[in-house]
Amino acid sequence: MKKISLLAAIILMLASCAPKQELRHQDKVQQKMLERIGQMPDLPSPYKMLDWKAKARGFDKLVFDSTQTGDYWPLIWTDNSQKNFPQKTFGIYTAIGDVRQGPDHHNGIFHESLTTMGAVLGATLMGIDKSNQDGKDYVNMLRNYFNKDTGWDIMMNNTCPEVALLGGGYGRDWWYDVFPNVIYYGIMNFYPNEENATPLLRSIADKFLAADSVLNGNYHHSFFNYGKLEPEDSQICPQQDAAAGHAYVLYAAYKKFGDKRYLEGAKSALDALLSQKDNTFYEILMPFGAYVAARLNAEEGTHYDFTKIMKWTFNGDAKCRRGWGVLADNWNGFDVSGLVGSTYDNGGYAFLMNTFDVAWALVPMVRYDPSWSKVVGKWMLNAANAAHLFYPYEIPDDHQTIPQLKSVTKGVIAYEGLTKKSAYEQFADIKAPVAQGDGPNWVKGKNPWVSQFSVYGSAQAGVFGSIIDTTNVKGVLQLNLLACDFYRDKAYPTYLYSNPYPEAKAVKLNCGTAPVDLYNVLTHSFIRKNVTGKTEFTLEPNDVAMLVLVPANGTPQYHGNKLLVNNVVVDYAIAK
Repeated sequence: MKKISLLAAIILMLASCAPKQELRHQDKVQQKMLERIGQMPDLPSPYKMLDWKAKARGFDKLVFDSTQTGDYWPLIWTDNSQKNFPQKTFGIYTAIGDVRQGPDHHNGIFHESLTTMGAVLGATLMGIDKSNQDGKDYVNMLRNYFNKDTGWDIMMNNTCPEVALLGGGYGRDWWYDVFPNVIYYGIMNFYPNEENATPLLRSIADKFLAADSVLNGNYHHSFFNYGKLEPEDSQICPQQDAAAGHAYVLYAAYKKFGDKRYLEGAKSALDALLSQKDNTFYEILMPFGAYVAARLNAEEGTHYDFTKIMKWTFNGDAKCRRGWGVLADNWNGFDVSGLVGSTYDNGGYAFLMNTFDVAWALVPMVRYDPSWSKVVGKWMLNAANAAHLFYPYEIPDDHQTIPQLKSVTKGVIAYEGLTKKSAYEQFADIKAPVAQGDGPNWVKGKNPWVSQFSVYGSAQAGVFGSIIDTTNVKGVLQLNLLACDFYRDKAYPTYLYSNPYPEAKAVKLNCGTAPVDLYNVLTHSFIRKNVTGKTEFTLEPNDVAMLVLVPANGTPQYHGNKLLVNNVVVDYAIAK
């Protein structure tokens, strides 16, 4: 026994003395570029980066407070209709003062999951536990949007068809039926122990898998009847980018449940999207296809070239939804580049929610395909800067339609949109950019002017809040690549930095109390070793860096296209 113990000790000693595997020399990751991104300024002006964390937390604090007073407040109410499940749920106004909504209209049934789910996701991303807030489980209450009474068995924008024709989709506008499921999957990433959600997540994935099988590569339809499992067409544009939503949900389901059928379904839906010849970007789903493609390539060894998905997202040359994409423009001295919406309507009409949600899809994508780092870094700087113009206390009074009414927003509700020319006759003389909203047109002659203030659009401020931190250098952001990377494998803190200046900058970051080694994915090298607390690194002129905070003195090893440290992937872009 003593001889065996001595032998084991010698083996351990020799192993500890063995040299650690050295990093292979790798060429720097070549950066892709899009023409649309090249049209955007390196450093937008006027420059103001909001405290997006404070904005998101402020929204949650006020909007979920049923004791708020003042005109049109509170914005939340209890829905006692018990649709789909024998429990109470909650509604939140889509826009301030919307006459279709509230406890006194339509029995309190008309509310949209885009708003309520968006608000729960935004708060959750800020670390707020929405499953136990002031004694209420808002996460569980979202189950009422799961339309089992109709046999659709997916999350929908309304709890029932009775109020569907009041607005917000329901079997007529495909993205409204798909996106609530994308949001719900996003939320449930943070609440894995919410047992009531598990069968719903399974059902959603099964329905999307069945739908993709029925569609068999042909998504050229206005919407899909998930009850009958039949595609349908109407006067509404065909929405082929619904395939991106299917792919996102199915890959998330695969990561959660380990069911290979969902993996194959995600690939099938992505194949359908990539088979399109023209740009079919309709509302929000297209960029989620890029995220899924990047993850499949990195994690499953596929070889999807999703460049055209990126072009379709940004270019603004969508066919049926004419001009849908990303703005690259300056209106009377205001850079509005990066905002998402129509590049055609009114000379350009961007929306806050859509801008938040493209960030949700694309920022975590670059971790799996770092060749898009420069594109996403530059876009995020422009988008996050221009987004402050949606808020009535941030844009000059003479660039908004109802500045005299902005106090009703309590500083947390933004205008729905930002346009080059107002669609309202009485505001046609306001110079661009014009902050406004479509609410008054939803119920003409009845919805008040304050319905231009968009609760649904403001609800997901937590997406920006979770991703964005400022640094010691104006215009250099620290983007958290893990914040919206849902159902991922274990990962170390990973941040993207982009330098908008023609000279190098010394950027500071806080590494925390445990010693770490700083690994730059884009150069495949460690740039600092064994650091704690605040440190700095050099960000080269007009360059990007993707830093991973790896536990100090870890053990690196290569596995195919990946570099792992202590069995955790830190780099997916290793050349074989």
